[in-house]
Amino acid sequence: MNSKYNDLFQPLKLNNGVELRNRFVLAPLTHISSNEDGTIADREIPYMESRSKDVGMSITAASNIMDIGQAFPGQPSIAHDSDIEGLKRLATAMKKNGAKAIVQIHHGGVQALPEYIPDGEVVGPSAMELKSFGQEHTHSAREMTEDEINETIKAFGEATRRAIEAGFDGVEIHGANGYIIHQFVSPHFNKRTDQWKDSFLFALKVVDEVVKTVKEHGNDDFIIGYRFSPEEAFNPGIKMELTEELIKHLIEKPLHYLHASLMHIHGDVHEGKYAGENRIQLLHQWVDGRMPLIGIGSIFTADDAIDALNTGVELIAVGRELLLDHTFVAKIKEGKEDEIISYFDPEDPNKHDLPEPLLQQFKAGFYPLPSKEDNK
Repeated sequence: MNSKYNDLFQPLKLNNGVELRNRFVLAPLTHISSNEDGTIADREIPYMESRSKDVGMSITAASNIMDIGQAFPGQPSIAHDSDIEGLKRLATAMKKNGAKAIVQIHHGGVQALPEYIPDGEVVGPSAMELKSFGQEHTHSAREMTEDEINETIKAFGEATRRAIEAGFDGVEIHGANGYIIHQFVSPHFNKRTDQWKDSFLFALKVVDEVVKTVKEHGNDDFIIGYRFSPEEAFNPGIKMELTEELIKHLIEKPLHYLHASLMHIHGDVHEGKYAGENRIQLLHQWVDGRMPLIGIGSIFTADDAIDALNTGVELIAVGRELLLDHTFVAKIKEGKEDEIISYFDPEDPNKHDLPEPLLQQFKAGFYPLPSKEDNK
């Protein structure tokens, strides 16, 4: 291995004493490959096993905690005890070669798909009209009742219990990318006038419910992470000033990592008080060493990986690149970084070892990916 990549392979001990073998994390990528009822499909097992093989920590695709929260076709479910058996197979495959296996717990909120949920009734913090994943038409979402909000918080706890029973090493609370927790934080989505107008109340109640569940059903080794989106394009919307406040709340909770959802790890703040400043460095400064911060965004080469780590983050999540080349980490470790496949080839005879539904999404341009021409 080229010595300049050594730091990528240093172990990291989390604040609960659990050690990760290196600084690589498999990002929680939507793969739309579960069975129609959300149970784990046979095709998911080799896909997740190969992507988990060399990383320190592996995170599943966003896994739905309630039937009413489904936001993708072929989305894995962790909403029912009947899902546990398949989830056990998935956890075993992800952990097989030494990675810590994390299940990302998710609810689509207003971005749930009407055609996949009971009665087609979409709910969220406030009533609105919007488009969701892969849709050209708009749909309506109604405002959640107080009882529904409390049921949803409890559902995050129940999903955590199922993750424990399925043998996962932890959960990641999905508070990013415009889904339900993000929606309560965002002034674009949250127009409520009751107690839930507080940008942080729902998010922190979910964290507390997950922590309580782990105390009741798990142990100190169980990992709890939280993913967030630091900015959004809407105005009003989540800006870095609001994210700074959110982080100040989150670092007071017994979490084990935070995960910033970014398209490019080296991007700058778009507007406001911190406009023009490096986003990931600001986030790392605010976390203040209280727990590791995962950085992510446009990491396709060995040099991209070490440059990302050199921003100061403790861990780097790799998503699209591990879909293109599941041997990415191994090639860096073996000194074969020049052999890394960093572009999407729709004619690849091995089909990038992807499940067919995901391959078709790649071909349709669902994920922004480098092409062969980009790598010339």
